[in-house]
Amino acid sequence: MSDTKTPLLEVRGMSKRFPGVRALHEVSLTLGHGEVLAVLGENGAGKSTLMKILAGVQPADSGELLLDGKAVIINSVQAALDHHVALIHQELNLADNLSVAANIYLGRELLKFGLLDRQAMMAGTRVELKKVGLEVAPGALVSSLSIGQQQLVEIAKALSINAKVLIMDEPTSSLSAQETQRLFTVVNDLRDRGVSIIYISHRLGEVKELADRVTVLRDGENAGDLHRDEIDHDAMVRLMVGRDVSQFYARKQHVPGEVMLQVEDLVTSAHPQHELNFSVRSGEIVGLSGLVGAGRTEMLQVLFGVDVALAGQIRVAGEVTDFSSPRDAIGAGIALVPEDRKAQGLVLGMSVTHNIGLPGLRRHQRPCGFRNGEQEDRDTEEMIRELRVRTPGPGQISQYLSGGNQQKVVIGKWLSLRPRVLLLDEPTRGIDVGARQEIYALMEDLAAKGVAVLFVSSEMEEILGMSDRTLVMHEGRISGELLRDELSEQAVMHLATGGSAA
Repeated sequence: MSDTKTPLLEVRGMSKRFPGVRALHEVSLTLGHGEVLAVLGENGAGKSTLMKILAGVQPADSGELLLDGKAVIINSVQAALDHHVALIHQELNLADNLSVAANIYLGRELLKFGLLDRQAMMAGTRVELKKVGLEVAPGALVSSLSIGQQQLVEIAKALSINAKVLIMDEPTSSLSAQETQRLFTVVNDLRDRGVSIIYISHRLGEVKELADRVTVLRDGENAGDLHRDEIDHDAMVRLMVGRDVSQFYARKQHVPGEVMLQVEDLVTSAHPQHELNFSVRSGEIVGLSGLVGAGRTEMLQVLFGVDVALAGQIRVAGEVTDFSSPRDAIGAGIALVPEDRKAQGLVLGMSVTHNIGLPGLRRHQRPCGFRNGEQEDRDTEEMIRELRVRTPGPGQISQYLSGGNQQKVVIGKWLSLRPRVLLLDEPTRGIDVGARQEIYALMEDLAAKGVAVLFVSSEMEEILGMSDRTLVMHEGRISGELLRDELSEQAVMHLATGGSAA
């Protein structure tokens, strides 16, 4: 990290309001030359708003921004790029129908005699890709690359405009463990070359590994800072939520009831060579672990009728079911909270009320097929209260909620139907520690009420903390089952990597 005393970037007294919401209030931060600064906070703390202001996506209401000690005005994305500030969004901003080189130079194409100088762009792209260690052809279509490779293309694109400040918003949320480690190597290399990075992540282990310093926001205000030797899990959580979180996974002993979900010789189209057999009892929380590509999500999609099973039986409360669509699964009492809440769980342009009411439209409809608005309003009020959804009101458009509150709306719309079996696919992905704890408490409460919960998670701590027992998948098959007193990281990884059950 550079010893330059003047911060590369300094934010002073930044404030921003939206209708009914104070997003930022007198927020300040500094970023040194060649420093990795982690900006943390619960969903809705103001992180994304601040980053969008720095990147010129939206203006601040008040405050001052300095680069190398000089006041600057960044009122557009182009102005940010002119000042060598680049934002890499959580949802990657690439044109997947274009080549890598075309994406690197999109909007600032190199010309020769008035025509595209493809040779120069190819050569320039190779230089930028080498900086991030990405070995792909400049002419390759972005759609042919993995998510991790696309992430590196975004970084290479930022470096091609000589970015001095690189803002990374949840960069590992969709990456495998191997891709994440590759990204860490790139971040450390960029720091060594003097690039300053603002790193936003809900994965506190990543922050501890990468960050030189931490700035925490809470409720749109500065909550505190941590220097390198002060960064640990408890200190970060304490600043984020304003209290000690001594018991993240407050599990209680439940006596499981009857078998609520029974899967017998189930064959999915994703892995037709394997048969799946397992059960989940009433009042039980069963974890589903495995590496990326193990077939966990594909199995849940079959259980919910999104995909049709090639063979086998699914029993709910002892009754054989035949799911040809999600409607059949819903009718049998199964609900699925999908992995991608924005693409699959919500209609972002609709209100909280209308999203919560969607699954029950047919069940609660009035005679002649009219929508039952009164029932929707009752369900919405109940779910907002029970799940503690932070929203200005039930009419709020869902896209304007924080990630954690969007996830609560997705869960709430299914809980309003009182499911017997709840399937959760990565239920805490991309949400803050406070919202995570609330979802864990909700899972515990549902189990206490007799709901059978089956959840997929790629986070080992979550699997170990929340599971009554864990099913581990490897390449489309269930490689083993671990009871709670058998659970350990070593035991799970042994099965997840193809090891045999003891």
